[in-house]
Amino acid sequence: MKNNVQIGLLLLTITVIGIAAYNIYLRETTPPTRSFTEFLSEVRQGEIVSVHLRGGAITGKDHAGRQFATFAPDVASLLPLLLEQQVLITAEAEPVPGIADLFKALLPLLVLFGLWLIFSKKAAQSSVKGASPSARFTSIKGDRVTFKDVAGISEAKAELWEIVEFLKTPTKYSRLGGRIPKGVLLQGAPGTGKTMLAKAIACEASVAFFSMGGSDFVEMFAGVGASRVRELFVEAKKSAPCIIFIDEIDAIGGRRSGGHSSGSNDEREQTLNALLVEMDGFSSGETVIMIAATNRPDILDPALLRPGRFDRQITISLPDVKGRLKILEVHTRKIIAAASINLEEIARSIPGFSGAEIANLVNEAALMAARGNKDAVEMADFEQAKDKIIMGLEEKSIVVSEEDRRLTAYHESGHAIVALMLDETDPLHKITIIPRGRAMGLTQQLPLDERYTYSREYLHNRIKTLLGGRAAEALVFNRLTTGASNDIVAATEIASRVMCEWGMSAALGPVAYRSSEPGYAGESYRDKPHSEMIAQKIDEEVKMLIETCYDQAMTILRKHNTFLHKFAEVLLINETMDAEEVDIVYRSYLKERELERILTEKRGHDDTNIHTSNK
Repeated sequence: MKNNVQIGLLLLTITVIGIAAYNIYLRETTPPTRSFTEFLSEVRQGEIVSVHLRGGAITGKDHAGRQFATFAPDVASLLPLLLEQQVLITAEAEPVPGIADLFKALLPLLVLFGLWLIFSKKAAQSSVKGASPSARFTSIKGDRVTFKDVAGISEAKAELWEIVEFLKTPTKYSRLGGRIPKGVLLQGAPGTGKTMLAKAIACEASVAFFSMGGSDFVEMFAGVGASRVRELFVEAKKSAPCIIFIDEIDAIGGRRSGGHSSGSNDEREQTLNALLVEMDGFSSGETVIMIAATNRPDILDPALLRPGRFDRQITISLPDVKGRLKILEVHTRKIIAAASINLEEIARSIPGFSGAEIANLVNEAALMAARGNKDAVEMADFEQAKDKIIMGLEEKSIVVSEEDRRLTAYHESGHAIVALMLDETDPLHKITIIPRGRAMGLTQQLPLDERYTYSREYLHNRIKTLLGGRAAEALVFNRLTTGASNDIVAATEIASRVMCEWGMSAALGPVAYRSSEPGYAGESYRDKPHSEMIAQKIDEEVKMLIETCYDQAMTILRKHNTFLHKFAEVLLINETMDAEEVDIVYRSYLKERELERILTEKRGHDDTNIHTSNK
């Protein structure tokens, strides 16, 4: 394609230069024009030597030898004057416009049209019948990605190992009449290792591996996608046994509209139809296995998912704490890590991280260690990398006033104290009042164990913790700010799902008024039909739950008002506190309360003895 562009630009440059040269030639060979009045005056004065008549166009030469051109509106009345002045006259008939003149006029358009045809033909040929199949898909044999490099998804690996065994020893399964699945669909969140799994299968089985992206089939030229699908399968059958891997298959495998379509939608449907036909066209002697990956299985066409095409659909979930530990072990082999690194602690502190995010965490930690001229990557580097990924980059250039710092410190202290005083909440991991991203401060909680279900008490306590910052602002400063905007949005979302989706409201009952439609690229919600009276009741219940949680958060902070001030002052000094520092401050507060209780009891006992003695 690059050569085609260069050839086209060269032809265009030559054409432009030719047209410019032709115009220069005409300008140099065409005599200067004189007005007809000036011409008549010179004829009467006897200065004109000869003229050449061509219809109304006149060219001639004067006594000085200068050539000129003019136009006569009435040549017949001009002839007597020319004869009288003894001017040499030559003449020819007025030419009739012919093909040559038309060609000269249309030459630029013809050149541009020819270039457009050349580019269109070359583009179509490179898209459909390119000189090399490698321009459209790659055949990789023995790629050095094995199942040892894939960690944290043991169930999926076990399921896919059967594919490897069939490719190695197909007779083991076919002798009893069974057949291996024609297609395997790997579905899961981005970064969970779907592509790596497909490469590991090809490597373990030592077969050819044809890889393409779903968007590679879609072009602006009609029929290109379908042609590419057919050519891909032709090449794959020649290389059988082999694996065809299509990444992001939702680009061509989306649901067909069922109505009249045009443009890109029609092209996508033709490509999908070609893929469906080819997947049905495998013969028993062709060991070609189709593997596809997507993070949007909800939009795929049902015809693509039926048995006989994608027989197996394997969900690649986010790794649990054990899986994250194994992934960390795989990636830390590639860096120089200090012996003091505790991978188990790191794995527990990053819930919800995918394999790709864990790889990025290890890489960021290595870069930070290198930036600090260290000999090995230490635990502190992992902590900084984790904070950068989760909370964002520190905004050190922002100048924060002392008043805003105090407000932020009390806001984050409100979150922390409410979380500490409630039973069913996630432990505090880190608190900071250093601006990160768009947040002026952050209170981070991390669960000790993986959570798959949530109780109503946990959700209510989560709302209370979120509203603790707003409650602390109102309690200490007696004013409200915009710093709690994200907390309010998150609390409202939880309260809405408690009422509408999880059926945890006594007033509304165990009825779902909204259903979640999870997609691995994001979660969407769809409201179910209900009356305006129900909608009003939902709004009232959501508002009541949030107000109740806010009042309870305010009650907790009033009860521990002394601890709130102490915690905020410590946070103003340290700016960032981890779980250990929070625990030290909390234990100190508990000891002070215990000491105060003992002193109060002692005072009460002494007062009782004095009263008895007086009696």
